[in-house]
Amino acid sequence: MQEDNELMSVRLAKLDRLRDKGIDPYPHRFKRTHTGSDAAALFEAAETEAGDTEARTGPVSVAGRIVALRGMGRATFIDLLDGSGRMQVMLRRNVLEEDYGILEDLDLGDWIGVSGEVFRTRTGEVTVEAGSLRVLCKSLRPLPEKWHGLVDVEARYRQRYLDLIANEEARHTATLRPRIVSAIRRFMDARRFLEVETPVLVPVAAGAMAHPFVTHHNALNRDLFLRIATELYLKRLIVGGLERVYEIGKVFRNEGVDQDHSPEFTMMESYESFADYNDVMLMVEELVSGVATEITGSPVVEFGGRTIDFTPPWPRLGFREQVIKYSGIDFLEYPETEDLKEAMRDVGVDVSQQVSRGGLLDKLISSKVEQHLVQPTFLIDFPIEMSPLSKKKAGSSSLVERFEGYAAGMEFCNAFTELNDPIDQRRRFEEQEDVREEFEGEETDRLDEDFLVAIEHGMPPTGGLGLGIDRLTMLLSGRQNLREVVLFPQLRTR
Repeated sequence: MQEDNELMSVRLAKLDRLRDKGIDPYPHRFKRTHTGSDAAALFEAAETEAGDTEARTGPVSVAGRIVALRGMGRATFIDLLDGSGRMQVMLRRNVLEEDYGILEDLDLGDWIGVSGEVFRTRTGEVTVEAGSLRVLCKSLRPLPEKWHGLVDVEARYRQRYLDLIANEEARHTATLRPRIVSAIRRFMDARRFLEVETPVLVPVAAGAMAHPFVTHHNALNRDLFLRIATELYLKRLIVGGLERVYEIGKVFRNEGVDQDHSPEFTMMESYESFADYNDVMLMVEELVSGVATEITGSPVVEFGGRTIDFTPPWPRLGFREQVIKYSGIDFLEYPETEDLKEAMRDVGVDVSQQVSRGGLLDKLISSKVEQHLVQPTFLIDFPIEMSPLSKKKAGSSSLVERFEGYAAGMEFCNAFTELNDPIDQRRRFEEQEDVREEFEGEETDRLDEDFLVAIEHGMPPTGGLGLGIDRLTMLLSGRQNLREVVLFPQLRTR
């Protein structure tokens, strides 16, 4: 801390000297004409046209943060970092004259703007030769030394701005994510889905099996919840006749924090009238493979040392069959919760935290099956206890038409043939309320009376989808920790 204060004192002294010279260290604006990459492209076009290595452009104005500074006699070379990457600037004493003296009061981390022609140095680097120099922002804190070598990776997440300055991969991921979201929007819009917005503050935290965050509305004098899903409001719109809808937004679940989970995350949920989960599977294959190709240039990506091929079609594997294959347990042969729990103990599954049958089945799939689903795969036909919002599979009283999409052993989407029988839906909600009352702390869905009233007015056959944007970004960027693809992740208090 003392060292930081000393370094700041030095920079504050330089700040005062700049002001004494009549220089405003925090001007209102700078008229930039080119980014670094634009200036390099302009020069390369001029070089191609000239046909020699003596080419020069006309004057350009570039700006960025100083990330390297090298004095070489009567010239100084500076590396500036802008949104397009690094660019080299050369400042000559005999060109800048009095302005060259400003350099003694500049540090790594400062922002400057320069104007001048672009040329190629003898070492072959495209460079802006500064004819003028302007200070844009004097930084008071130094950039951390050897940032790439920090052992405390959480420091990168707590001070993401420093990570973006020092880490090219972090900048790439930060720009990749919004491109993925834009590609998803284009895909959905092209299929005539309507993008809508639904409430974040809700009176009933329903639509998923999760614990909610609670808040209080002063004017209404009532407790509200941060939404755990957008599902029930989007299905209200289906009832209202908006036949294809989707929403991309944050949802909030009061759960643990690890490399695959965050209490706030981004989902795309969509609902299509007159479709079932088979239609949604086809849409997901096309969506994910198309987005992967648009963003990375190929439907084949590398993740964790493994090659993942999103080219359709993906295998459809039955939930029951995969559980039997990898655990030896046929859950239909264990209708009693305690018997199922004992069978899971016998195959080495820790069931100390699970109390309901639905919770046990979820634990069984996560501990025994998920890691084997490396290539893109649909796990289909889930037990009814895990799926209170899904329509029963034709001819079955124990399975529903639900699938989850997996890749690299990680779930990234979840979808149903939506339950539109209001009587059956009410019964399922009531069963969830009974489970929540019996097993305090168990993650369950909740009865939403207003939603039941809505579907009692009639909801057509519907296929619904929830796609995790964070996990899809992980897969397409090759990042194996969710915190790498969220700019400001939730972290534990130091």
